[in-house]
Amino acid sequence: MSGDSYERVLIAGCGKIGTRLGEELASRGEAVWGLRRQRVQLPSPLKSLTADLGVPESLQAIPAGITRVYYLATPNAYTDAAYGMTYVDGLRNLLQALADQGQTPRRVIFVSSTAVYAQQSGEWVDEASPTEPTGFSGQRLLEAERLLQRGRFPGLVVRFGGIYGRGRNAMLRKVQAGEPCHAEPSLYTNRIHEDDCVGVLCHLGRLASPKDIYIAVDDAPCTQCELMDWLAEQLDRPKPARTTAAKDTPRAGSKRCCNARLKASGYALRFPTYREGYRAMLTSNRTDSAK
Repeated sequence: MSGDSYERVLIAGCGKIGTRLGEELASRGEAVWGLRRQRVQLPSPLKSLTADLGVPESLQAIPAGITRVYYLATPNAYTDAAYGMTYVDGLRNLLQALADQGQTPRRVIFVSSTAVYAQQSGEWVDEASPTEPTGFSGQRLLEAERLLQRGRFPGLVVRFGGIYGRGRNAMLRKVQAGEPCHAEPSLYTNRIHEDDCVGVLCHLGRLASPKDIYIAVDDAPCTQCELMDWLAEQLDRPKPARTTAAKDTPRAGSKRCCNARLKASGYALRFPTYREGYRAMLTSNRTDSAK
């Protein structure tokens, strides 16, 4: 897929990552509209589009000639109703609006999550592994994935692992607060830096003949304790205590996600492991603190 200026891209749910994605695409000569529920002035040259994915009538404002769509909408609450409204109803409304307008996007990219996998024992999973989520978050995401795949437009699903980066520092806060890590049974976590989220979405949007699903994580799935131990060392803090408390059971299971398909497509990770990614974050934090 070409990056020439005739590419007209709609980013539905243009938050932090969506805005960065839009800026990157615009720098390559693509025309980009960022859709948000509330009126917000996006940075130039992005074009702001105010519409509500839950209100079909508002989607009539979508400009004609859209060639690619990214769906990055996020729920405003961690509830089944909010997830269903955002991922399933919102996506259905958008696809219907595009169809009603006679639009023919060549690709609709839906941002999903590795929460669609329910494996709990550290199993390796890839795009062909069973998806049998027990939590509502994974269930609604999987429902949306299938809605896209059954639709009239060519669809592509990206299943991101745990996103971290500037402003996304939950694990750092856990270590700084002296919280324990889940040690028995081992709790596996899969990370991806937000810079790579943007890079992956750019790459897959322009890929000539993509697969229908990609897992997007880095090269180093690890246990929560391994990650927190490493962060504690970088922060010159004691290693976290170990816990087996049932309340620490994760929402998205415990599995190791394989990124082989993504890498085979030609994408080179900017931060191959959590070490490079968090080290860059810590360096940036120290620089900011010194100003």
